Amino acid sequence: MLQISAFKQTMIWLTCVVGLLLALPNGFYSNVEKHNDAAVLVEAGQSNEQLEADYGLWPDFLPSGLVNLGLDLRGGAHLLAEVQVDQVYASVIDGMWPEVRDTLAAERDTVGFVQRDLDAPEDVLRFSISEEAGVSEALALVRGLAQPIVSLTGAGASNIDVSANGNVFTVTLSDAEKAAVDERTILQSLEIIRRRIDEVGTREPTIQRQGTSRILIQVPGIGSAEEVKDLIGTTAQLTFQPVVGSVSDPNTNPGSGNELVPSLDQPGLYYILERSPVVTGEELTDAQPAFDQNSRPAVNFRFNPTGARKFGNYTLENIGAPFAIVLDNEVISAPTIQSHIPGGSGIITGDFSVQESTNLAVLLRAGALPAELTFLEERTIGPELGQDSIDAGKIACIVAGLGILIYMTLSYGLFGIFANIALIINVGLIFGLLSMIGATLTLPGIAGIVLTIGMAVDANVIIFERIKEEMQTAKGSARAIELGYERALSSILDANVTTFITALILFLAGSGPVRGFAITLGLGILTSVFTAIFVTRLIIVMWYGRKRPKDLPIRGVLKLVKDNTSFNFFARAKLWLGMSAVLVVVAFGSFLAQGLNYGIDFQGGTSIRTQSEQIIDVGEYRDAIAPLDLGDVTITEVFDPNFADDQNVAMIRIQAQDGQESVGIDTIDAVKDVLLAIDETVTFPSVESVGPKVSGELIQTAFVAVALAVGAILLYIWMRFEWQFAVGAVIALVHDVVLTIGIFSELQIKFDLAIIAALLTIVGYSINDTVIVFDRVRENLRKYKQKPLKEVLNISINETLSRTLMTSVTTMLALVALFILGGDVIRGFVFAMMWGVFIGTYSSIFVASSVLLMLGVKRDWSKKSPTVGNQYANIDA
Repeated sequence: MLQISAFKQTMIWLTCVVGLLLALPNGFYSNVEKHNDAAVLVEAGQSNEQLEADYGLWPDFLPSGLVNLGLDLRGGAHLLAEVQVDQVYASVIDGMWPEVRDTLAAERDTVGFVQRDLDAPEDVLRFSISEEAGVSEALALVRGLAQPIVSLTGAGASNIDVSANGNVFTVTLSDAEKAAVDERTILQSLEIIRRRIDEVGTREPTIQRQGTSRILIQVPGIGSAEEVKDLIGTTAQLTFQPVVGSVSDPNTNPGSGNELVPSLDQPGLYYILERSPVVTGEELTDAQPAFDQNSRPAVNFRFNPTGARKFGNYTLENIGAPFAIVLDNEVISAPTIQSHIPGGSGIITGDFSVQESTNLAVLLRAGALPAELTFLEERTIGPELGQDSIDAGKIACIVAGLGILIYMTLSYGLFGIFANIALIINVGLIFGLLSMIGATLTLPGIAGIVLTIGMAVDANVIIFERIKEEMQTAKGSARAIELGYERALSSILDANVTTFITALILFLAGSGPVRGFAITLGLGILTSVFTAIFVTRLIIVMWYGRKRPKDLPIRGVLKLVKDNTSFNFFARAKLWLGMSAVLVVVAFGSFLAQGLNYGIDFQGGTSIRTQSEQIIDVGEYRDAIAPLDLGDVTITEVFDPNFADDQNVAMIRIQAQDGQESVGIDTIDAVKDVLLAIDETVTFPSVESVGPKVSGELIQTAFVAVALAVGAILLYIWMRFEWQFAVGAVIALVHDVVLTIGIFSELQIKFDLAIIAALLTIVGYSINDTVIVFDRVRENLRKYKQKPLKEVLNISINETLSRTLMTSVTTMLALVALFILGGDVIRGFVFAMMWGVFIGTYSSIFVASSVLLMLGVKRDWSKKSPTVGNQYANIDA
């Protein structure tokens, strides 16, 4: 019977209510954001009239979690840094030398004098002893200094390898120790970067490990990537070292055990310092900006007990001697010790501004970065550009949503209204889930939501079309509804699982905005299935229980396909396949002849977006930049008729400079300077730079992601159907991807990382369509055991044609709205999606089914018909 238990009804509505409550704060974003900020300060003990007013903007009893806005929506800075872990090996080896030296010095009678080889590689400790007879004992002593590695992967291994060649000894880090050092270095760098950025109070920064030696840093609301680099780009290694003397010649030999360090505030002055520090910045517990006795900016510091003891003992024994404070290999101050300093605290003075002393205190409190950072990628997005994106996304979502709501009502009447209610709940659930997990919404993420709006109706369309079919054979409308849901379930699950596989691979293989797109798409699939199978069904059951109609109001005034169509899709099967083959050849030819117009994501380089109050003169821009000799520079004017703010906008793309892996600011500044010289009103809403190393890896990752998606879908369909179905589906997928790449090559549309997201979504969308057809083919092969395969395929395609076109039209409505109203930033992405919907619909009807017809399907039923047996059909059948 058409019933749902009271318990299930309660759980369904409770899930919807909780999801919508979690999404509710996003409808009052500004107020909730102020409330959350005020709550943090109030909990910290602060209180004033403004804080109390902000705190009262949102009730405490309601959820206050928000979907975080990404950099492209809020503005901010994005950096990808690589930690130079190799540098740490040298410092670890260097730190071993005093212990090795002292251990061997205690056995001088046996091993003689010990001499270190200063010309050895930095990560190698090489030394010799004067007594060759003591080689074996020295070797045993040094090996006795080895320590077991404290890590899961290196448990039981030693941290050093020691060898001897005559009286010359070599000490290196073991492979297991290097791996452990790498892990410690990355984790330490992550924590230090997080503390430094948190010190300046930025909103919800993203700081996470990427790969084995890279760190992704995204800081919303900050002016530029250069500001972030200034804050985290220095290692801030602080040491306190004894002064041997000072010279003016930078080529002076400092002597054994010493080093030559330049003065920060006295150019031309160099200090000779003992190499081994008395105390280091790692023993600092606090550092605060202050003023010295002459009212000049300075930094007060305090050591931990160990550092305080060493610092106190040294000052007691060296009163009257100079003492250098060294920051990042520069002497910032070299005061004379006037008296014993027992408390472990002191002051750093120098030629500081207030801002410099504040930043230095932040760096010292956060600790020293263990290794240098190389910046491989940086992006700066202005808040104005982000607001434009938000406005464009809102308008596109509203227009797309209204278009689909009207379309569904016209197509399915009252049942269309039921589906619309579920669709609104579906969007609310997506935002509720995003808020609950603290996800970040990016511009591709908005595209993912719009795409979800278009695809969310798919499950309802499958069910409604199935109910209409069952009404012709079932006994009563209640039974038709029951059978419609029951028999549509397999198609819904197969279609959505394949799309979800694509979203999962996109999440695992992608990064940044691509992951944001995958999250919204994946969550949208889950909520769409839930609302279609449970929410819409519950609404229909409740309505049916009250009305008890004899006929179901499931037919609207709009009909794309008439009932009981009988098109012969295989009358010209060879023509369709031949046409597809020609298009594939043309696509390959275009790709080989002129390639793709790669964006900086894949080519490496810098992209600068400019906006001016004056009319853009591309020729004048090009002439101004030409003397900089930057190689290939592309300048294009951007025009969007929907937003006045987008007028007088240009995109400048500069190729990666030879020999540069890290992104330098000099090139960007030079371009900005020459443009400001010809137009003082020009501004730079966004700057993106990608090093050649990263761009090469992105190309490889993109191809791997597509290959993984296709492989995973092939495996899933093979398991759910038969191998012939899997081959047909994959050939259709390859057909769609190749033609999409071909049209991008032919039209020379910019091909960037967002297009890879589109390609993978096309894979999911195309397989969604194909699986719906194949699912009906599988059902009809059981139903019509003696019909030829070609006839079964024709029947199946005709039966699912209404659903196929309905889904394509609803998705296209959403994409057209996004293409027209979404702004130029994602227009290439949306164009790829529109083309993918068109070509995916074509391939699911003609290509996949034609391949299946050519391969044939082995009918191996439990009850074989003698006239059918093992039947194979070919394209001429």
